[in-house]
Amino acid sequence: MKYEWRKKEKEYYIPKEKPQLVEIPEFKYFTLKGQGNPNTEAFKECIGVLYSLSYAIRMMPKNGINPDGYFEYTVYPLEGIWDLTEEGRLEETLNKDELVYKLMIRQPDFVTEEIVKTAMEIVKKKKPHPLLEKVEFESIKEGLCVQMLHVGPYDDEPRTFSVMKEFCIENNLEIKTLAHKEIYLSDFRKAEASKLKTVLRYLVNYK
Repeated sequence: MKYEWRKKEKEYYIPKEKPQLVEIPEFKYFTLKGQGNPNTEAFKECIGVLYSLSYAIRMMPKNGINPDGYFEYTVYPLEGIWDLTEEGRLEETLNKDELVYKLMIRQPDFVTEEIVKTAMEIVKKKKPHPLLEKVEFESIKEGLCVQMLHVGPYDDEPRTFSVMKEFCIENNLEIKTLAHKEIYLSDFRKAEASKLKTVLRYLVNYK
């Protein structure tokens, strides 16, 4: 039976439209860093490269490759950590050209460095791209976080962040960094902006 993260890991990926405290354990990811406006072709290429690698692993058995511990699963959603350059922090309004991001897609626990190497070889043959050389495979433990589901356009996210910040104040929590994570549950190419579902997450500490 296929492993569905939407059903098996709701506490990490399917929060409600109200803030909640959650402990995020260590997971494996393909990651890719970039800078600039996300409404560009370069940003879309970053996403494409991460998905190419993720699906290369997902489809290995159909290509005659059977990694140890492999199981049927749904590819995890795209995630991104967002921040601003020093110049961008000084501007009164958000300048998307000054955004700094780290995009990532989580990988199942059975994925090893050897499997990643094989996936790289597959993608370089089928869908070569210069960005493949910049992709990293790393383990990340976020730890204690406040997260909340945001429904609507990305530009309306400050509304949800305000609710999250108020929750932190009420619960004696300190936001560790204004860099935040977004997890994209909707395909922005297909969904209406008003119906986009995005998980927003802050790393926090108790004061």
